[in-house]
Amino acid sequence: MPPFLWEQHCCLPLHHAARIGELARYPLGSYLSVNVGYSPQTTEDSLVLLHRFREQAAADPRFRLVASLDDIVDDAIALAFDLEDSGPLGGDLDNVEMFYRLGVRSLLPTYNHANAAGCGCLDTEDTGLTGYGKDLVRKLNEVGMFADGSHCSRRTGLDIATHTAVPMIYSHSNFAALWEHPRNITDEQARACAATGGVIGINGVGIFLGHNEPDARAERVAAMADQIRYGVDLLGIEHIGVSSDYSFDGQEFNDEIRDNPGAFSESYTAWGPLQWTPPEDLLGESEVPGLDDLLADRGFNAGERAAIFGGNFARVAGQVWRD
Repeated sequence: MPPFLWEQHCCLPLHHAARIGELARYPLGSYLSVNVGYSPQTTEDSLVLLHRFREQAAADPRFRLVASLDDIVDDAIALAFDLEDSGPLGGDLDNVEMFYRLGVRSLLPTYNHANAAGCGCLDTEDTGLTGYGKDLVRKLNEVGMFADGSHCSRRTGLDIATHTAVPMIYSHSNFAALWEHPRNITDEQARACAATGGVIGINGVGIFLGHNEPDARAERVAAMADQIRYGVDLLGIEHIGVSSDYSFDGQEFNDEIRDNPGAFSESYTAWGPLQWTPPEDLLGESEVPGLDDLLADRGFNAGERAAIFGGNFARVAGQVWRD
């Protein structure tokens, strides 16, 4: 059985039909951060989702809502939430505290494209964080929420590292040095994140790994292991984690890319429908070799694998979150 898993970002459908029971594909003892909104969602949209997910979790003994690290226990799936854009704040920084009280523990300023906080990874012009974005980072620090550079532009990510007073994260980002894609991060971004004490979570999305063929399941997990090996060699063991970005709403997301191409780019559409690494493949519970075994094959001992699977994100949560 793999070590304790801290899954820093995964996605349920962002609508009324979503059911958290699908998350039980992860084993008891896992920590999951579930997205409750990105750029299309308003404050009210994300609040409706949050309340719905919280009500479902409270009624299901397999789940435990996270207020602090003490809520991560062996006999339940610990459940927290994240925002993939600052848009759901509605321009009001006081909403950071409101979302924190409801279990949101990380927020990234921009999703792919520029907004009031800064620039996204698909923008052709990169001016980094705005004044509002810098204020947002300070507010995240004050409240105790992770400032997350995933989906942000390169300069925006570097600016987060400059302006944060506590560790930042890249919740679900891979290394451009191994696969050039605008969603992947440069070594400069990675080093800046590590300099804050932060952690980079390696994701399992085919187009960000260079293996998006539907039948390339094993290749995707192997590419995650290669990304982890690269990151550890670059930054040290304490700065790398796992965050698969698995989308339980994968078909809906692919439909959105098809129907709204202006919101994405050829870098999202050039290889066909997106493919993800499901929990079963990640954890070695299918015919695909699991990540734990592949990391052992690449020379990582049990303690190092435990740090990658969960210990590193748990450590920085202890430094950033406020009870």
